[in-house]
Amino acid sequence: MPHFTADDLAGLEKVFRLNLVNSVTGYKPANLVGTAAPDGATNLAVISSVVHLGSNPALIGFVMRPASVPRHTYENIQATGRYTINHVHSGIMREAHYTSANFPREVSEFEACGLTPEYRDDFSAPYVQGSRVQMGLELAQELPIEINGTILLIGRVVQLYLADDVMRPDGSLNLPAADSVCLSGLDTYHTATAQARYGYARPNQPMPELPLA
Repeated sequence: MPHFTADDLAGLEKVFRLNLVNSVTGYKPANLVGTAAPDGATNLAVISSVVHLGSNPALIGFVMRPASVPRHTYENIQATGRYTINHVHSGIMREAHYTSANFPREVSEFEACGLTPEYRDDFSAPYVQGSRVQMGLELAQELPIEINGTILLIGRVVQLYLADDVMRPDGSLNLPAADSVCLSGLDTYHTATAQARYGYARPNQPMPELPLA
């Protein structure tokens, strides 16, 4: 079986290493982060590093690449403190991936990539129209990751919008019903099929199987 040490990984050709290390974490959520500059100019970026950090308050984090070059998403979040996270669905995978291109600041990825900004309830950052899970967040904390210069941005969820058929009676989400897709590596999109759902696990007690719908 292939085996790599830390030194092996460091010595790999750059693109090969990027593909390998970005794949080893398995499937990752595919999301679009929507922001607006103080002058209203919009920006949209696909990300795969969204992670739940707490439920009370509702905190969501994602990792921003080093700010050694202009990062329009990061600059807008710093300037306004607001942004949105929107699930990618199978109907917009190509458009979502295209947002990763290096567009100049004056070009909106919404317009360039064929996606539509949507504003809700006086929230200043744009959502992605048609996304079936949309979150509006306010920046709560930045945590620099000193070893590689990346930044963990932690946001508090202040708005949450769900399509009508997505939320189960217990509050959990039926992501296949939302048609939410996931990513592996840097460039491969997948649709998910639920296989099983289990109840709360307790030692020495049967673990109930829950309905998927």
